[in-house]
Amino acid sequence: MKLISWNVNGLRAVMKKNFMDVFNDLDADFFCLQETKLQAGQIEMDLPGYYEYWNYAEKKGYSGTAIFTKHEPLSVAYGLGVEAHDNEGRVITLEYPEYYVITCYTPNSQNELKRLDYRMTWEEAFLTHLNRLNEQKPVIFCGDLNVAHENIDLKNWKTNQKNAGFTPQEREKFSTLLANGYIDTFRHFYPNQEGIYSWWSYRFNARKNNAGWRIDYFVVSDYLKERLQDAKIHTEIFGSDHCPVELDIDL
Repeated sequence: MKLISWNVNGLRAVMKKNFMDVFNDLDADFFCLQETKLQAGQIEMDLPGYYEYWNYAEKKGYSGTAIFTKHEPLSVAYGLGVEAHDNEGRVITLEYPEYYVITCYTPNSQNELKRLDYRMTWEEAFLTHLNRLNEQKPVIFCGDLNVAHENIDLKNWKTNQKNAGFTPQEREKFSTLLANGYIDTFRHFYPNQEGIYSWWSYRFNARKNNAGWRIDYFVVSDYLKERLQDAKIHTEIFGSDHCPVELDIDL
């Protein structure tokens, strides 16, 4: 089974570039998107053989997630079931007989950490959501989690310790999540790999210089550890300031 996650930073924009070529070439069982930045009816896509699920933000041109899958789920849930967190279209949960698949676009703490306090409450609510599901059956979740967990997950870690995405608070929340019984699949296979990132700023020739961050993840329940086959970061694919990430798993 192949799963792909990609923050497209505006689906309408990337559709004018190479999205359908990437989509068809990767031929995934699940193709999860973050930051679609659109509302219902604002895009037409021809995806034969795929079921489509969309979660739109109330604010136009902002946030939003989607999942395209070859496998019809038993049920679909949008958001976390917490009103304070469910107006930005950030989470979709698909239920299957033996597992759940979730796409997530974690809130950014923003410049001067204006939204860090909110981010902390989000993290707690999201982990509660995961744990509630994980009590029933294993979880596979992916997305732009807006955190570089370890020093090797970004190029310039020393100068970013007070910046959004690499604060001690955000990193600790991700550590806590993993400690609750989850696996960062890329680090599972490549624990010491440096220089592989999934996001680069559009400024300062960051992608050309590979001054990036690894903030896009596939995370799974410990229970699925023996079924993991590979995790990939498709740094060769352009179209967004993020590149797609992949999980291969025996389901």
